[in-house]
Amino acid sequence: MSFKYPPWHRLHQKKNKTILRSAADKSGLPPGSLIHIGEKHETECRITVTQFNIDAIKQFEIDSIDELQHLRNNDLITWINVDGLSDTHIVESLGTEFDIHPLILEDILSTHQRPKLEEYEDYIYLVIKSIQAEKNNHPSLQYEQISILLLANYVITFKEKMDEIFKPVQYRLQNRKDRIRQNGSDFLAYVLIDTVVDEYFVVEDCLDEIIDPLEDSLLSNPTPETLQTIQHLRRELITMKRSISPLRELLSTIQHANTGLLEEKTLRYYNDVYDHVLRVTDSLDSYRERIASIQDIYLSSISNKLNETMKVLTIFASIFIPLTFIAGIYGMNFEHMPELKWRWAYPVLWIIFIAIGVGLLIYFKKKKWL
Repeated sequence: MSFKYPPWHRLHQKKNKTILRSAADKSGLPPGSLIHIGEKHETECRITVTQFNIDAIKQFEIDSIDELQHLRNNDLITWINVDGLSDTHIVESLGTEFDIHPLILEDILSTHQRPKLEEYEDYIYLVIKSIQAEKNNHPSLQYEQISILLLANYVITFKEKMDEIFKPVQYRLQNRKDRIRQNGSDFLAYVLIDTVVDEYFVVEDCLDEIIDPLEDSLLSNPTPETLQTIQHLRRELITMKRSISPLRELLSTIQHANTGLLEEKTLRYYNDVYDHVLRVTDSLDSYRERIASIQDIYLSSISNKLNETMKVLTIFASIFIPLTFIAGIYGMNFEHMPELKWRWAYPVLWIIFIAIGVGLLIYFKKKKWL
């Protein structure tokens, strides 16, 4: 959908008007405007088509949506995967080919959607979030919006970039005895969702590898880097929760959807994914509680460390206060101070100093202040 931006619009001065980072950039545009909103990846649009049934499978890439007209076959399940959303014409052409509502196409290109399900007469539209972890001192989580269109004998997926999230599905399709080859498009959609959800458990393992050593080292050696890690984990967990929690509602809606696109036997598998999502969300709640307690322990450790330091300084100050008092008296240099003329005054004064210091140390020890 082409649209000429008026001079007052914020996109009028933008060089690349088809790739935006914020939904606010679309303010004032008509509904259904096909503009990519999200992070710009270096991935060029690639369209792969997989057609299969229990007896055969075909996989190939196509350069144009027009080629799909020659590939229509009701005897085969067709999976169309689009990697990269920079070319909005591909999404628009697919929408025209399969009669997809313009608002759905707009949501596909807007990568800040929350996971959701929308049911139409001839198709179901799903949005899920893929999360992948990079292992280092600070967990770096990469988020990707995956849009799924489920039609009769067709599944169309849209991904932001070219990655290997669906590589296990491609591998399973090579096995003619696999359930994917023996079922319809609704089962393929389930497998795709299940593959994304399974990756959440990998992220959990990554978080465990960071949180467990963090707890162990917290009491012995709390550092400013520890606090940075804690804050980073809190932000990541909040983002994960926002990306995963809506899946419960999505999967619950699927199980009660009134559509002929989902077979009764396949709904049991969607219920299994629902259980997996519940496990993940429960784990996220547990992680958030652990991070909160870790932060409390960190603050307590820093406070205890400060108290120990202050205690040592206070003890030294308490020892030197009487010594400073005595030294202050004899530093006044009055002419008629009898001790100033005494031969043993200096060594006796040192004995008094040492006796006061040792006596105070013994007193502090008995009081268990040391």
